[in-house]
Amino acid sequence: MAGFEDAAARWNGRYGAPGWLFGTEPNDTLAARAELFAPGDRVLCVADGEGRNSTWLAARGCRVVAFDLSEVALRKAAGLAAERGVEVEFHRSSTDDWDWSPRPGEPAFDAVVAVFVQFATPAQRAAMFEGFARALRPGGVLLLVGYGPRQMAYRTGGPGIPEHLYDEPMLREAFAGWRIERLERSQRELREGSGHVGMSDVVELVARRP
Repeated sequence: MAGFEDAAARWNGRYGAPGWLFGTEPNDTLAARAELFAPGDRVLCVADGEGRNSTWLAARGCRVVAFDLSEVALRKAAGLAAERGVEVEFHRSSTDDWDWSPRPGEPAFDAVVAVFVQFATPAQRAAMFEGFARALRPGGVLLLVGYGPRQMAYRTGGPGIPEHLYDEPMLREAFAGWRIERLERSQRELREGSGHVGMSDVVELVARRP
């Protein structure tokens, strides 16, 4: 698992710096779509880093499972959850290794949240998107937030690799058959810790699993 360990070491280095790489407040798109998440909903947070999104959802009464490949990020996330007095079930995993199928005796998730999970090749991304469908119950909601192609010019966050970015046609094709409730691309300022700062090309998808 050299690839996993190499990626984990890179992210441990980033998350090990003083402060919070992406801040402690939820992603602005997630906060603006709060109506998608009801108390008691089972929510999966994908590559959740330091826990800003999972702990916010838990504070709203959701039952949250979150994973990330960085043990440094997960320690910080557990500390943030304790500070906020909420419970989140944290796991260490990459998106490649996560078992998307419901565990025996557990229902599928009501929602999946994937915010700026951009360090995936097209093949890894396709497998991850297929995993979202396995993780969700019929009618369950996906909230996906990512960078669009103009991010290559802004360079205010993200992988800096064009093939890893999202655009509307690619997402419509990837989620054909889903009920797409919202697909929007906007140019706006982000202020998320030191990792996402400045004008950004942001793509937002809200879709329901058939």
